[in-house]
Amino acid sequence: MRLGIRLKLFLLSVGLILVTVASFDVWMSRAIAQYVTVNIRDDLYVRAAVAAREASQLHAPFGDVAAWDGRADELAKTLAARVTFIAPDGSVMGDSVVDRDGLAKMENHRDRPEVVEALRTGRGSDERVSATLQIRWMYVAVPFESATAAAIARVARPLAEVDAAVTSARRALYVGSAFAFFLAILVAAGLSQRLTSTVRDLTSVARRMAQGELDVRTRRSGSDEFGALGETLDALATGLSQTLGELRAERDLQIRILQNMQEGVLVLDDDDHVVLMNPTLCAMLLLAGADFAGKHFLEVVRISELQSLFAKARKSTDGSSAEIETGGIKPRRLLVHASALKDKEGGLLAVFVDVTDVRRLESLRRDFVANVSHELRTPVAAVLSATETLRDGGAIANPVAAERFLAIIDRNAQRLQALIEDLLELSRLDAREYHVKKERVDGAALLNIVTGLFRERAEKKNIKLCAKLPVPAPTIESDQRALEQILGNLVDNAIKYCQAGASVTIRLEEDENRRLRFLVEDTGPGIEARHLPRLFERFYRVDAGRSREVGGTGLGLSIVRHLGEAIGAEITVRSELGVGSTFIVTMPCGDPK
Repeated sequence: MRLGIRLKLFLLSVGLILVTVASFDVWMSRAIAQYVTVNIRDDLYVRAAVAAREASQLHAPFGDVAAWDGRADELAKTLAARVTFIAPDGSVMGDSVVDRDGLAKMENHRDRPEVVEALRTGRGSDERVSATLQIRWMYVAVPFESATAAAIARVARPLAEVDAAVTSARRALYVGSAFAFFLAILVAAGLSQRLTSTVRDLTSVARRMAQGELDVRTRRSGSDEFGALGETLDALATGLSQTLGELRAERDLQIRILQNMQEGVLVLDDDDHVVLMNPTLCAMLLLAGADFAGKHFLEVVRISELQSLFAKARKSTDGSSAEIETGGIKPRRLLVHASALKDKEGGLLAVFVDVTDVRRLESLRRDFVANVSHELRTPVAAVLSATETLRDGGAIANPVAAERFLAIIDRNAQRLQALIEDLLELSRLDAREYHVKKERVDGAALLNIVTGLFRERAEKKNIKLCAKLPVPAPTIESDQRALEQILGNLVDNAIKYCQAGASVTIRLEEDENRRLRFLVEDTGPGIEARHLPRLFERFYRVDAGRSREVGGTGLGLSIVRHLGEAIGAEITVRSELGVGSTFIVTMPCGDPK
């Protein structure tokens, strides 16, 4: 059974009282008994001296039992004590308690302690149970000189009064102890109640602190131990609250840093179990959920290259790096740098950097350089060839031939100029040097400008170019120059690739979300579905030979896409082979007026 502090204090108090009373009872009994005994012995010495003086005046021989026994009886009455006369040989001559007939039967008293001591020192005493009366007596003996020789006068009293005094003292002690015991019980109960109440309050506060309620306080003060304990608990809670607040702030900062890092972070223990994995890494690896702590890394991600990379990193002091590729619906290329945690044996920290776009851009840059070189090589070679022919041959003297070669030079020079202008335009868009100028653009005027620019070229190819817009024509809050270039490039492409007799229509309408959109529709040859995803890439051509034949640079649609991103427009395309194509420019929500 579990004892509470209140019961423990109570039992301790009761135990102390009982031990104290018992100890005092033993000490007091001995002290009283000793005190009374000494008083009785001293008193008996006085009475024995009187008995010896009276006996010394009796001139009867020691054999005269009647005389000595009679004198013993007389003195016993006077002295209120038992009087005994002992002859020098130890025989009892008279005794106030034993009759004359019994004297002959009494033992020789010469070896009795009080007699031996009296003969040796002049007086003696002893305390024992009488063999004759079976009562505890105090015997005191002194020698005296009779008419013939030295004898012993002995006076004795029973020690029953000693026992009575001890019993009376014990009774008083027990009564007082009982009262003190009852009073002590009340005091101990009250004190234990107060102490346990204080302890319970402090324990309750400490338990609430342990459960995380660090704002609770004991509100106790004082000079005693409980006041000091309360103040200490309050100070401890304040310190813990401040420390916990700092730790939480530091933890939250670390969590925010990890959650907002563009790099993936992975921490493993010595058994390759996940300790930490930030959301960025989960997104990189296309992992559903966010709680992978405690799982083995290979249960989460089955990439064998990582296991060998981690093993190598643990053996190296500088860590290890490698690029890995992830499969799935969204393949990624990740640069992983892993290093062992120095303060935790076997622990590992790995940082994942998504370099997919970097590698793609590097590939695009290489392709761009190769495409630009290829695109420039053809017109430059044509110009150089025509120039050499004119310079070295007789073509310069032949007006017809000269005109033909000059036309080649002019056509390729224009192609070079168009290519250079498109490259410069893309460069400005890539460098974010294009500054959007918002203004109110009249839809009817915009379409008239675009159709006016290309009407002559359309008529030369026998292509019908027209514009359709609602009445009244809406106005648009956007960059007019960008819109003109976007629509111009789309119309230019449509006229280039449409055969004679086709039609190109620019339409302005409102979609189901009440956004304005421009549609450039043609009835040309159309585009195969496999080309549509790459249609806006630089230098991508559906038919490279035909594109160069009509003077295309392969950059027009890429410029359209970049300009659309600059003004916030969405560029989409629909096409059906043999039916035609439709390019849709959807203005951002809220911009149409």
